[in-house]
Amino acid sequence: MSEHRRKPPQPQGGGRAAARRGQSGSSSGRRAAPRGATGSPSDSYGSDSYGSGGEERVYGSRAEARRAAQRSAGGGRRRAAEPPRGGRGAAPGGPHGPGRGRGRAAAVPDKKRLIDYPRAGKYGWQRWLPSWKLVSGLCIGFFGSLVAVAGIGYAMVGVPNEENAAALSQNNVYYWSNGQQMVATGSGQNRQNVTIDRIPKAMQQAVISAENKSFYQDSGVDPMGIARALANMARGGDTQGGSTITQQFVKNTYLSQEQTVSRKFKEMFISIKVGTKLSKEEILQGYLNTSYYGRGAYGIQAAAQTYYGKDAYKLEPSECAFLAALLKGPTYYDPAGNASLDPAASEKANTKRSKERWAWILEQMHNDNKLTDAEYQKAIREYPMPQGRKATKGMSGQISYLVDTAKKYVLNHSDITEAQFDQGGYQIKTTFEKSKVEALAKAVKKIEKEKLDPKNRELDKHVQFGAASVKPKDGAIVALYGGSGYENGHFNNNADTSGVPVGSTWKPFVLAAAMEHGTYRSDGVGVSPLSKYNGDDDLKIRKPDGTYYLRKDNSVFRQQNESDRPWGYITLRKAMEQSVNTPFVQLGVDVGMARVREVAKRSGILDQSMVQELNPSFALGTSTPSAIRMADAYATFAASGKQAAPYSVTSVKFNGQEIEGFDKPRITQAMPENVANNVTDVLENVIQNGTGTKALALGRTAAGKTGTTDENKSAWFVGYTQQLSTSVAMFREDPKSAKLLSMNGTAGEKSIHGGDVPTLVWTEFMKTALKGEPDLGFPDAEPIGDVQDDVGAPSPTPTPSVEPSETVTETPSATPSETPTSPSPSPSDTCGFFGCEADGGAQNGGTGNGGTDGGASTEPSPTDTNLDGGNTRGNGNGGIFGGPAG
Repeated sequence: MSEHRRKPPQPQGGGRAAARRGQSGSSSGRRAAPRGATGSPSDSYGSDSYGSGGEERVYGSRAEARRAAQRSAGGGRRRAAEPPRGGRGAAPGGPHGPGRGRGRAAAVPDKKRLIDYPRAGKYGWQRWLPSWKLVSGLCIGFFGSLVAVAGIGYAMVGVPNEENAAALSQNNVYYWSNGQQMVATGSGQNRQNVTIDRIPKAMQQAVISAENKSFYQDSGVDPMGIARALANMARGGDTQGGSTITQQFVKNTYLSQEQTVSRKFKEMFISIKVGTKLSKEEILQGYLNTSYYGRGAYGIQAAAQTYYGKDAYKLEPSECAFLAALLKGPTYYDPAGNASLDPAASEKANTKRSKERWAWILEQMHNDNKLTDAEYQKAIREYPMPQGRKATKGMSGQISYLVDTAKKYVLNHSDITEAQFDQGGYQIKTTFEKSKVEALAKAVKKIEKEKLDPKNRELDKHVQFGAASVKPKDGAIVALYGGSGYENGHFNNNADTSGVPVGSTWKPFVLAAAMEHGTYRSDGVGVSPLSKYNGDDDLKIRKPDGTYYLRKDNSVFRQQNESDRPWGYITLRKAMEQSVNTPFVQLGVDVGMARVREVAKRSGILDQSMVQELNPSFALGTSTPSAIRMADAYATFAASGKQAAPYSVTSVKFNGQEIEGFDKPRITQAMPENVANNVTDVLENVIQNGTGTKALALGRTAAGKTGTTDENKSAWFVGYTQQLSTSVAMFREDPKSAKLLSMNGTAGEKSIHGGDVPTLVWTEFMKTALKGEPDLGFPDAEPIGDVQDDVGAPSPTPTPSVEPSETVTETPSATPSETPTSPSPSPSDTCGFFGCEADGGAQNGGTGNGGTDGGASTEPSPTDTNLDGGNTRGNGNGGIFGGPAG
């Protein structure tokens, strides 16, 4: 007997062993006969042998009772069942057999559970393994519930009697900063439904082949597609690609565009009902009439007019395939580009995507036997390039660029999609001040008329301007000039696009970085603007380890100034005044171009608009921020280092309800106050004595910097008071390639510099914009940093010839040259890896206008500086609101 088995109480007289001995003794000493040998009833297994019939019957009853208890408890270690001693086990019989053994088992009943889990009577891992009955029952219950829910949902969701209001086009209304209406624009006049018989068969089949081949066979929903969409939604990904044409028609017509699970299920149920109530032709007609094709065009008729200037029924198969490609997403498939909304949607990238999908759709139509071989060959022969954008009602003059800028800001600061926005219903209050916008446009037109004569001078053709004005300590864009207007075919917003290098207007960031961080030789102590650096032309640029930068051919790289004047060692203040290149290139290397980049970024320049390669030319403005970003960055200097991101929208309402997310940007301290104030002090001197003296006509305290790039392909002036910071850019552009052209000879001048036409425009505007405003001056600049002269600078001595260039008043020759006296070497010979450095130098030796303005090294090609996949200047990356244009 196991030691774990509980022993029953022993009967008096010595228990079972004594009883056996007693039986043995009463038989006259003979061995007891085996059970059953005598034939006596008492010898059988059916007798109650607790005292007289044997122990085996009792043992069997206890085992049964124990097992019954274990089964009812559902736990404990299982014991292997032991067979009753003596053979086949206890059989019923005897006067007490049934009562003793089976009575104990019945005393602990086996309880039944609805769900046998964890499983009773199983132990270890088997206890937690569900039975096939449980698994099958749960599956049946789950799928039954789904069927029930689907049935209830289908019964409860009905097809709306009217189209969703969002499917009806409305106007967006824009307001000036004072609350007066600027313009009401939208898709209100750009939508017209047509019947299916007015839609070419090629257009119908193009959509079916591209988006829903089983359109005529399916029930209106794609369960697998919905499952994919829901899975993507759960992961936070794109939900597109999970809809049939019927579902998209339902979404366009009856539902909102929000991406939620509830909307997806509602779309599914309504689609099923629509599929039973409407014919396939009616559904296809509705889909083509409610889809968005870009450029504000809703419906196939509006799209045909917008892109090809014809009615829908006149579309060719090739044109139909193009329009069908737009349904994939017009932002990324319109060849005109939408880089202002997304840098990836440049004109070049969009054209490539559009051509690929157009060709694919035609191929699918051919494979589906909807185009014959001859029709396919004719359609694929030539890509049907659509016509360019056109001005819509009210979108003329600068209004078009103001709306463009505000729209970008809204889309980039909310979850509103372009398609939703173009459906209308929004009220947008902007920061633009009507009087200042008109003053800026008037200033450009006045100087343009005075200086340029495109009818009689070839080099005056294709000249463009871009300008912006921002409030310091706030960031509000109060005015901008984007171009000659949509009505004149100019659709690029020059105030908010990239591609025009800023030239020497970048040098203040180099100086600010030096004042704040010092150089590798100063142990973190800032550099004073009175520190002297070598201003000579054709200067070797030294690395911190003492070696020199090399060109591609391993010869020593030499930095060029615009003039070959031997400036010698001059202070950084003087170098800024005369816009001499070489001191700032060497200073930028000593400080570290990464620190220069960081200071510019903190000041408001977008990281994406800065060239990624931090070579010496980086100090000379090879980067291409927008006019808006340059005005905002200089506003940081005007505000004693306080930076506020530029913004153009103060509130947005949809059908009267305020939309969150349009609070004023937070103001940060981008640089120490005294650093900003010292930069301002140096830039005041540029206007008073340097390349920006034409700005003295403003008649009030101001600071600014001129900028010119190689071959005079662009010219800038950025200046400010405490009330306004304004930037003006001027450039020539090839209308076909959108590449920048030289302005040498423009306006009848040998060359155009930032101190010329751009400064005149800036001054004319600021006179009007600040009329009646007090002259606030600027905070005093406290002395900053240590005088840390460049390596090789002569030590201060009483000798009067320490820095002759600081007091030189005569010109180096009777007829100073605008360019180096020696022939200009080719870029490959002089610039190599760092480009051609043609900047700086004073033309008139410090007298008169302080010399000409220097600029950047060779202006980087659009494919290098424009980060939108090779796009050229005219379609930059959208500036502050559409991407990295800055």
